[in-house]
Amino acid sequence: MVEFENPAAFFFLFLLPLLSFLRYVRVFKPLSFLAVLGDWQGDYFEWKGLSFTLLFRLYRLLEVLAFVAIITAYANPIRRHQEKVYISRGADVLFVVDSSPSMAAKDIAGLSRLEAAKRAIMTLANENGGCSLGLVSMAREAVLLVPPTMDRSFFMQRLDSLIVGELGDGTAIGTGLSTAIYHLEDSTASKKAIVLITDGENNAGSINPFTASRLAEEKGIALYVLGLGTSGAVALEYTDPKTGKFYSGYFQSGYDSQSLSKLAAAGGGSFFNVENMDSLKLAFSSINKAAALVQSYRIRSYDTEYYEVCLFAAGVLLLVTWFIKRLLLQEAL
Repeated sequence: MVEFENPAAFFFLFLLPLLSFLRYVRVFKPLSFLAVLGDWQGDYFEWKGLSFTLLFRLYRLLEVLAFVAIITAYANPIRRHQEKVYISRGADVLFVVDSSPSMAAKDIAGLSRLEAAKRAIMTLANENGGCSLGLVSMAREAVLLVPPTMDRSFFMQRLDSLIVGELGDGTAIGTGLSTAIYHLEDSTASKKAIVLITDGENNAGSINPFTASRLAEEKGIALYVLGLGTSGAVALEYTDPKTGKFYSGYFQSGYDSQSLSKLAAAGGGSFFNVENMDSLKLAFSSINKAAALVQSYRIRSYDTEYYEVCLFAAGVLLLVTWFIKRLLLQEAL
């Protein structure tokens, strides 16, 4: 909300009707000599049509607006801001997101599994400003896309650009978990967590996912496993980013929640079976509460001033007024 440090300046606006009245009664009438050009067989003065009348009224209006802009600048408009500045470290959370082609299946409220996961992650990121968030994309391979960071804009941008098929066909859960563990084990955060989001069983990679799950527990890293999807015939649409080939149709989803539940249990973690948006929101709400860490912070206040903007606007208005008056209407100053 915009405030004014010198609101009394607006009393000068009452000069506008006063000046208008004085101009109306011709107090400011300049010294002039009557010269009737018609006596010399010359042309009488006439406005050159409607356009000149409109230009005259326009420059009068711009004069008023320029005066208002100058008074507004004198009133010094400012916008006050407040933000939290955390002085203690929050949790480090790494999302391991399955980006295999099956994540393009549209069985979560009409959204693809990947799109539903991305929306839920964005919601959690916005609600938990004190945590450092990271991102691992997992398919046949696993790649760290974002190391744990407080930079929400960078995290959101990279998450939004995540697409299915960019790391091939397959699901290397063990590799994905190991990648996340490697980048979290040396973290000095009081809490560390991995959120695995997948729709299938491990069918790629050389690392056993149960071995990786137990390693996470040994390193003091909390594990949360979200199983997305339904079983049976599911609609699927996606474009292979490598070949450009478009796939559309149905595939037989073999989603099995039991194997993912056992994987979470092996690492002392929690499993969430997600078949719709409500269960997805509930799962992320639970993770948010479990991973949240009470942090100390201070409120930083700062102001943004707009008087320079007002002065610049006044200058532009006066320049346009001069141009209309001297060059178009050819009036004397």
